[in-house]
Amino acid sequence: MRENRLRTLWKSGGAAINGWLAIPNSFSAETMAHQGWDSLTIDLQHGVVDYQAMIPMLQAISTTNTVPVVRVPWLDPSSLMKTLDAGAMAVICPMISTREEAQKLVAYTHYAPRGTRSFGPIRALLYGGADYATHANDTIVTFAMIETAQALDNLDAIMSVEGLDAVYIGPSDLSLALGCRPVFDDVDPKAQEAIDHILERAKAHGLVAGIHNGNPEGAMARIAKGFQFVTVSSDARLMAAGSQAVLSKMRAEPVVATSSGSSTY
Repeated sequence: MRENRLRTLWKSGGAAINGWLAIPNSFSAETMAHQGWDSLTIDLQHGVVDYQAMIPMLQAISTTNTVPVVRVPWLDPSSLMKTLDAGAMAVICPMISTREEAQKLVAYTHYAPRGTRSFGPIRALLYGGADYATHANDTIVTFAMIETAQALDNLDAIMSVEGLDAVYIGPSDLSLALGCRPVFDDVDPKAQEAIDHILERAKAHGLVAGIHNGNPEGAMARIAKGFQFVTVSSDARLMAAGSQAVLSKMRAEPVVATSSGSSTY
């Protein structure tokens, strides 16, 4: 089966730099993949991507060594199983708040005897390899999102579920749950305390901790703290930021006509 480079990177003690795809387009996904991200996450929860758009995006990512990850809309067996059947090498499931929910997540993403995933890896066989069924349970990465006050109360119970590989923090939702501002990087003290606690408990349980970030500086600071999966912005935000930078420069340096009729800045 194809190597899951996330597991290889984490085993060596490294951190994965993850990009985020909210635009439902295979060319933009291919362009992002060719920039050298360790992994790219297709967002089916808050992006405008649906299952039919996801398939060509996964195919586009497959033109590189970038690991394809999908955030599913919810803890739903159909979404999780179809996403894995389509060739995702990792799944991120939002709003996991109890041990029972974490157990369901693990069950839906693992074949028997570890779980209840139905067999039908129609594209995963092409991408993952002919022996996919033999190695999928040990290769696929399962993330539980920790982003509610209830999840904080049940943190150790969630993280002790066998078969869970990693947790992923949504700073905005976690902040809202704690009565704080919904931001990625410069979070309020109460939210920061919760983030630090989640990271500490993840380390204690031998799980990888991931988190969403708005900028590279925030992501680098969190890697220094021990996070091994850091998302930086998204394709839509990066496109908007790049456009703003170009326009700001153009408008700050107006065109001046020369005597030859040409223009300079």
